[in-house]
Formats: sequence, C-alpha cells, structure tokens
Amino acid sequence: MKLATVGDNCMDYYAALDKAYPGGNPVNVAVYFVRLGGEASYTGVVGTDKYGQEMIDGIKAKGVDVSHLRKLEGNTAITQVELVDGDRVFGDYDEGVLAEFKLDVADIDFLCAHDMVVSGLWGNSEKYFAEIQERGTLTAFDAATRPEDDAPRIAIKNTDYFFYATDDGDTEELRAQMKAYHLQGPKYIIVTLGEDGSLVFDGKEFHKYGIIATDVVDTMGAGDSYIAGFLKGVLEGQEISKCMEMGARNATETIQYQGAW
Repeated sequence: MKLATVGDNCMDYYAALDKAYPGGNPVNVAVYFVRLGGEASYTGVVGTDKYGQEMIDGIKAKGVDVSHLRKLEGNTAITQVELVDGDRVFGDYDEGVLAEFKLDVADIDFLCAHDMVVSGLWGNSEKYFAEIQERGTLTAFDAATRPEDDAPRIAIKNTDYFFYATDDGDTEELRAQMKAYHLQGPKYIIVTLGEDGSLVFDGKEFHKYGIIATDVVDTMGAGDSYIAGFLKGVLEGQEISKCMEMGARNATETIQYQGAW
C-alpha cells in the first residue's frame, strides 16, 4: 500500500513562538499516512537556505521516502501562522523555489509505481494528472477552500478522489455543488466541514460523518490528516463510512499538539 504525494511543502512559522515547523499539504498527507502504517513518498523541491535541509531531514525522519525531493538554488517556501483560540490563521506566504517546480519523466515513472498519487492547490502538479491517470494510477487532489481556482479546475477532470473544505456547513447549495463537481470526472467528492464533520458524494448518494471530540491545541494539519486517513481506508478497500471514520480519527490525533507534525 504505497501513496505518492507531490507538490508543495513549506515551513510554518509561528512568529509569537519564534518557531518553524515543516509542513505543506502533500508533505503532511505523506507523514500522516505513514503514521497509520502505510508507505509514502514525497516528490518536490526545497531551497538551499537553512530550512531546505531541515525540511528534508524532518520528512525523512518520519519514514517518508524522499528520494525524489531535491534542492534548487533559493529559498524554501514559508508561511506565517498565528494561533487564535487553537485555530491556525495563515498570514503571508512566500512560495520560494516551488514556483520553479516541474516533474520530469523519471519523476512521473516514480509516481506511477505507487497505488495512488496525491497533490493539492499549491502543488504545481495538476497538469500532470492526465498522464498519471491514463497510466492506471489512482489520483487524489485537495482544493482546500478554493475549488474554483485554476489548479483544481484543471485537476478535477483526472482526479478520482476530489477533496475540498468549507466552514458554511451542510447546505443544499453545497450538495448541488458537489453533484456538479462529480459530473466533471471524480469518483468521489469529499468535503470537510470543520466542526460539522465531513460529507461525501459517490455519484448516487451522500454520506455524512461527524467529528471525534477532543481538546484542541492547534488545528494545523487537521484536514490533511483526514485526507490521509480517508485514503488509507480507500486503499484498504474499506466502505466509505469507514474511510470517513478513519479520516476523523486521524484528524483528532493531530489537533492535540502544536504544528502539523
């Protein structure tokens, strides 16, 4: 059971604490997938600054394959983060060398040797999804809170599991939107709803699952944890309700400590 993650990484810098933690959507998904007992790799680029090697060492220490993580001259991506009552609030973002990230033939061959390839909104990988899917590898994409951005609109046509998030709750408008997205190609549309849990549309019916309550320290990585747990269930052949439960349980573990991982 091997998951390939590809795209963005960043150092999450908490100014109030003067601390930086490795993170980024695909990176987090890989780390959380390994935490659940699976195998995962991360393909991407970091800079030659002090954070670049820290990112590589941090990901590798979590048991993630970094054989296709390379350095480019310049700065590693960094996101400014504040904590407000346990909720992470993102500030300025410096993309750094990720602006130059591209996949070569060897990278795509490597990704397609996995059971599934995962990327997201800032991954600069959406244009490769058609080839990856055509080669028979499952795909998943996280559009965060911006499913109408260009990257998700490109990726969705070649995505099997399409994730996004909203804080507006389970509404008729949301369900209509999920149905419309499903018609564009994905097998499943999965939406995380914060404190309201998650909602999945499989093309015929909706499935809903709540949260597993706990004390919240930092919500950083909660959505990525859900994705990792959900996809672990998918690759195990679990029913959708079980996949949703696995996602919820994994998210609950993450929000009990500071930083993504």
